[in-house]
Amino acid sequence: MNDNLQALPAPVGAEVSGIRAKSSKRVEGGVLNRPRGTIATVIMLVLSLLWLFPLLWAVINSFRDYNYTQQHGYLSFGGWTLHNYQQAWEQGQFGLHFKNSLIITIPAVFLTLFLASLVAFVLARYSFKFNLALLGFFLAANLLPPQALLIPVFKMFREIHVPYWMSDSGTMLNNFWGLILVNVAFQLGFCTFVLSNYMKTIPHEIYESAELDGANVWRQYWQMTMPLVRPALAALATLEVTWIYNEFFWATVLLSQGDKFPVTSALNNLRGQFFTDTNLVAAGSVLVALPVLIVFFVLQKQFVSGLTLGSTKG
Repeated sequence: MNDNLQALPAPVGAEVSGIRAKSSKRVEGGVLNRPRGTIATVIMLVLSLLWLFPLLWAVINSFRDYNYTQQHGYLSFGGWTLHNYQQAWEQGQFGLHFKNSLIITIPAVFLTLFLASLVAFVLARYSFKFNLALLGFFLAANLLPPQALLIPVFKMFREIHVPYWMSDSGTMLNNFWGLILVNVAFQLGFCTFVLSNYMKTIPHEIYESAELDGANVWRQYWQMTMPLVRPALAALATLEVTWIYNEFFWATVLLSQGDKFPVTSALNNLRGQFFTDTNLVAAGSVLVALPVLIVFFVLQKQFVSGLTLGSTKG
């Protein structure tokens, strides 16, 4: 009798409660339980404060008078003024250099995204023998450091002659066209790689239906593909604006006139002959960073959606 009772299966409720008990134990001993989650939160908070401290300290000191900080020290609290921003704008000629950065950044970003989307559409839409080789060719520019190509690019641009209405020097040196082309060349590979992988997630049935309806290749690209990859374009636009706007290496190599330098070079105008007003430089740094911050906050929603789209697909 006892043997028969022992052979009977356990009630369903008991099995469910046992499973719940095991799962609750597993959750309690998991990686993100309450004690470990608290420690991880504290660690991330401390790291965030350490990372933000130099930026916040620069912003605070940009509103302080240099003589006051020299007398009372940088750990003091006071000497507030807006004169640093006015002086930085005038002494650094930020109006001129901001215009130069816009002339360089806006065409370079639009041209990079347009050309990258064309190449990515071909790589994602059609399969041919040199598909991967072509993608690797576009990625090669991102694998080489710019310093390694300094002399070849400089000599090449010096030998390319253009009309004088395009360049005062008659070559690709010392004009905005050369700087735009260099930025496009170095950013094209990364954008092509991202957009091609993004476009490969679009079902081919959409293109087959479009072909049956008589849509040519251009309509498939412009009216179907481009609206679907808008989040990726917004994310890449945010990154490209940041990278091209902050680019300073090629500007110093290809430009020789000070009135054509981008805004990142304006900080050099704030350096004194015998000493440097660090509060004035901090104000200039804040002015330089403002356009990038504005672009990020404007495109923040599209930027996040472009990075996270497809992350939950399994």
